[in-house]
Amino acid sequence: RAARAPRFASFDGEAMATTWQITLPEGADPAAAAAAAEACFALFRRLDLELSEWKEGSPLSAVNRAAGIAPVAVPEELFALVARAVEIGRETDGAFDVSWAALWGVWDFRAALPAVPESAAIAARRVLVDYRRVVLDPAGRTIFLPESGMKIGLGGIAKGYALERARALLVERGFENFLLVSGGQVYARGSRGGRPWQVGVRDPRGARDDIFATLPLAGGSLSTSADNESFFVVAGVRYHHILDPKTGWPTQGLRSATILAADPTLADALSTAVMVLGRERGLEVARRLGAGALVVDERGEVAMTPELAAILTLLHSPRRS
Repeated sequence: RAARAPRFASFDGEAMATTWQITLPEGADPAAAAAAAEACFALFRRLDLELSEWKEGSPLSAVNRAAGIAPVAVPEELFALVARAVEIGRETDGAFDVSWAALWGVWDFRAALPAVPESAAIAARRVLVDYRRVVLDPAGRTIFLPESGMKIGLGGIAKGYALERARALLVERGFENFLLVSGGQVYARGSRGGRPWQVGVRDPRGARDDIFATLPLAGGSLSTSADNESFFVVAGVRYHHILDPKTGWPTQGLRSATILAADPTLADALSTAVMVLGRERGLEVARRLGAGALVVDERGEVAMTPELAAILTLLHSPRRS
């Protein structure tokens, strides 16, 4: 008799301001899969309390409130993640900048009547954005922002880190085949019934379920940043939430950037950085950091690194408009 394909179960939840889906094999003990999924959700909730820049009681909020005043001792995971974010800032020449949060409040992409901010307001905040000024003291495990108004925001890297921690948790519990999905990022390990997981890339000008390309994923993370996640249009111009740290304005040139990397933390941060860097520099930096990259530019044209070109299946060309 042919071996029966293993049965998988999916578990859904919300944390860190996004939805999560965990797909695990049930095996002979479905309760073990459910318990493992709940352990992942508990992990996400804990990380949200520790890493969020939005929650008043979080250690990161304490760092931001103390900007220009004093260093703040923080938990080990928060210190390590901020240090990693600063490192990625150096590796991307500031295209990924963990201090972007100084621009809070200048742009409002949820307003009922959206408006483009005054250039002077953007410029005044932009001078506070500089990852190189974040002071990290490993001995005291403190973080210091030397000027009032500086802020750290981990929204472009925290979910990737959460995927990394969930991967380690599941492997520790003996799971070798699973899929983790968080908004625009996935992590896949092993296979589903002996076949690699198939992951889709969304058309940035299509409907939410419009997938223009797929690829197999068996041990890595795919992260997409795009200009269609949070945006408004004024006078025919699209303004979106991915800001260039060097200008304070939304990035230009790319509609979306997709990164394939073994490390989910790097994939998360790098998809944002490539949106900032643009087509040529973005692909170059991704290759240098050992990641695959796929971009859709403002004309709807696709470019990618050779690693992705070798495994990607193009279902249709992205929509032009």
